Amino acid sequence: MLSFDPEKVKLPAGHYIAGQHVHTQGERLIVNRPSDGKAYATLSEAQADDVDRAVTLAHQAVKSSGWASAPPRDRGRVLRRWADLIEQDAALPQLEALGSTRPISDVVNHEIPFTAEAIRFYAECADKYSGDLFPTRDSSLGMLVPEPYGVIAAITPWNFPLSMASWKCGPALAAGNAVMLKPSELTPFSTARMAELAVQAGLPAGVLNIVQGRGAVTGSALVAHPLVRKVSFTGSTLTGARIMSDAAHHGMKPVTLELGGKSPQLVFDDAGDIDMVAQRILRGFTANGGQACVAGTRLIVQRAIAEPLIARLTALCQTFRPGVTWDETSRYAPLIDARQGNKVASVIAAAKAQGAEVLVGGERFADTADGWFWQPTLLSAPGAANPAVEQEIFGPVLTVQIFDEEEQGLHLAAHAIYGLCAGVHTLSLPRALRAMRAIEAGTVWINRYGRSGDFIIPTGGFLGSGIGKDLGRQAFQACQRQKSVLIDF
Repeated sequence: MLSFDPEKVKLPAGHYIAGQHVHTQGERLIVNRPSDGKAYATLSEAQADDVDRAVTLAHQAVKSSGWASAPPRDRGRVLRRWADLIEQDAALPQLEALGSTRPISDVVNHEIPFTAEAIRFYAECADKYSGDLFPTRDSSLGMLVPEPYGVIAAITPWNFPLSMASWKCGPALAAGNAVMLKPSELTPFSTARMAELAVQAGLPAGVLNIVQGRGAVTGSALVAHPLVRKVSFTGSTLTGARIMSDAAHHGMKPVTLELGGKSPQLVFDDAGDIDMVAQRILRGFTANGGQACVAGTRLIVQRAIAEPLIARLTALCQTFRPGVTWDETSRYAPLIDARQGNKVASVIAAAKAQGAEVLVGGERFADTADGWFWQPTLLSAPGAANPAVEQEIFGPVLTVQIFDEEEQGLHLAAHAIYGLCAGVHTLSLPRALRAMRAIEAGTVWINRYGRSGDFIIPTGGFLGSGIGKDLGRQAFQACQRQKSVLIDF
């Protein structure tokens, strides 16, 4: 029985610093449940002096504990124990489901295993990648020696709290760094519990710390701190640009940025079974209520199959039913809060004012109390300049555009701002590869839409969708700086 009583979930204190739950004297932030809008906790925001204290402790801990200089396999053993505890912990799934958009069944069956496996993947990386020896003259030796940065700041979003934390913490810790993690103030508690489990697994206290607060206060203090040597952020393109600028002005710190997206799903008339394609597209824009940077929210379909595909999608959209995240029968996520709900509503209204037609959905589910459950929505959008085509909505809204020739479809798939992901649906291998080459995106999925559990495949965007990579060996290596050495003998 996965269902639980939301009133009986015990919440950890917000900050977790040097192995202790800590209260600070910063502004009190109210935390609401997305499913019903109810305030269920308050959070003490970490101010600049709180961040300074926490970062200083992390800097000291990574040196005094020997974590950075420990044999890599020892670090790997700790991370594997941590992954085991994440899978075994009874409190963690409820904390994640209670305050996020993730239904408890999804958390238990997908989020927790995915999080644990990501950490195991990086545990295995700890001793698999080394430096290089370079050919020089016989009387010298050239080397490239990888070293941890020291303290890495990680700032994660509210849409997938645990898995996003694992993407940041796994490679950074495996490489020998300390991590200062700031989760979203909207979803603060599951990552605090996750850090507590890391210390129980043997991670030295202070090597992983959680500081809570808003990006403009706590996040900015982290990015600007002189002992923070690298920043990894997942979130909006606007905030990512600000972080990149702040990092440049406070020590020229490298950044990894996974930012917004407005990803196309390009469907050719030889895509195969219409029902299978429709199910694929549906998952791509409704998973987590459409609140994913990789959501495939622009359907670009060849005219010969447009009518049956749209009809099938319309019917499928009408099968969704809302349900609170602590009910194990719930399968559809609420929007995170009223602010996000109002944004979805306003973009749809602006799209309609500029000629878009609502084919299905287009409004909030009735009778959902104060939770924001938005109906899966199809919009027939007449042009690339329509707000629904142009803007990242972060809700279950799919725009529909129709093309005739391959070149026209590829032109529609391009976006002036974003280049995070794309889906290509065709049974023609040459056509699929032509589309893959033509589309300017960091990830292209062919005859599927969405990530798998293959952690070896990195993810990251082009254009305004980001810099650098999460996942894969690339994320691990990005948590190390490279020192060139030349020895004469």
